[in-house]
Amino acid sequence: MKREVDVLIIGGGAIGICSAHYLSERGRGVVLIERGEVCSGCSYGNGGLIVPSHSTPLAAPGVVSRALRWMWNPESPFYIKPRFDPDLFSWLWRFCRACDGRRARRAMPILRDLSLASLLAFEELAALDGLEFGFEKRGYLKVFKTEEGFREEVEEAHKLQEIGLEIRLLNGMEARALEPHIRAGLAGGVFYPQDAHLVPDRFVRNLARRAEQKGVVLHPSTEALGIETTGRRVTAVKTTRGDFVANEVVLAGGSWSAGIVRGLQVKLPIQPAKGYSISFKRPSRCPIIPVGLGEARVAVTPMGDVLRFAGTLELAGHDLSITVRRVQAILKAVPDYLDLELENLELIEIWRGLRPCTPDGLPFLGRSLAYENLIVAAGHAMIGISLAPITGKLVSQLVARERPSIDLTALSVDRFG
Repeated sequence: MKREVDVLIIGGGAIGICSAHYLSERGRGVVLIERGEVCSGCSYGNGGLIVPSHSTPLAAPGVVSRALRWMWNPESPFYIKPRFDPDLFSWLWRFCRACDGRRARRAMPILRDLSLASLLAFEELAALDGLEFGFEKRGYLKVFKTEEGFREEVEEAHKLQEIGLEIRLLNGMEARALEPHIRAGLAGGVFYPQDAHLVPDRFVRNLARRAEQKGVVLHPSTEALGIETTGRRVTAVKTTRGDFVANEVVLAGGSWSAGIVRGLQVKLPIQPAKGYSISFKRPSRCPIIPVGLGEARVAVTPMGDVLRFAGTLELAGHDLSITVRRVQAILKAVPDYLDLELENLELIEIWRGLRPCTPDGLPFLGRSLAYENLIVAAGHAMIGISLAPITGKLVSQLVARERPSIDLTALSVDRFG
């Protein structure tokens, strides 16, 4: 049996739910399918950061040299699981080519515009009656234990300042004055006052409930198996619970997006990058500002009644196993930066998820040239929660065939052929 719908969204994470919300606000009939439960992937266990400060793409100058130092160390911030995988080799080749200053400078204003627009959208959503998700705008403080690490961040911060973002450079004492739980003796820090944070699963699930009240139909445990096409149109989406026929299809399947369109005239080089988080019951004494542990690439976020430590980037395919050494590496770094007694904290959960990474560090967002009724919104890497509202708004504009409020040329679905 085939079910006919107006707009079908594939993916029940932050991107898919925000798209459903803004489409329902426009009066569209929306059906959303999700392979697991709503908010069961990266939207659940991430660091909860809303980060205009992350306007430098993942593919940037200096990344390759750092990655080469880290990539074979299973406790490092970046790790590649050794395996024969032609898709991975192709992705790494494209990634290395994208790691140049000219491309990064072109990408930064785009990520800035998306981030600032998304921050404004979060503020609007937080003001809605009955929609609570622990939104706090306290900024983000990155601290460094070495002069070299601090100096590199200062250079990066100046590039962000050049594109209009606010920064505050702090020595070790000033960083500790801003956040007293910082250890004494650190080299320094950079404070990004425009950043914010939230409780990510609360955001996605509460917005999903609101969307349902507006008429959105959610189908959890419904996995997209493939897409049928005729000419330049998607004619059906095949799922584990039957086929769906839609006027418009929005692909927001995160790390599984590439597999869903495999065999079609759409090339989405997305690599799943495993990340971890460890959540503890929030102690009475802990940071109130989200803190980035610079050299360790770990984010510490106080969210609601939870204190969460998140980090690592592991290219291991769709492997969702937990590597205990990588979890331990995150926690082992904490005492170098913060005055916290981890052994006295009450563990809530160890989590891992797959962030969808593109070779150039920019998401795919737009209509496919090959299929006139297919919109792709995927590949947001580590900033999916941060960019979710603006992505949802832009998807609603694309479905309505309006001119997007932000130029999406650089995010073209077809930019890799």
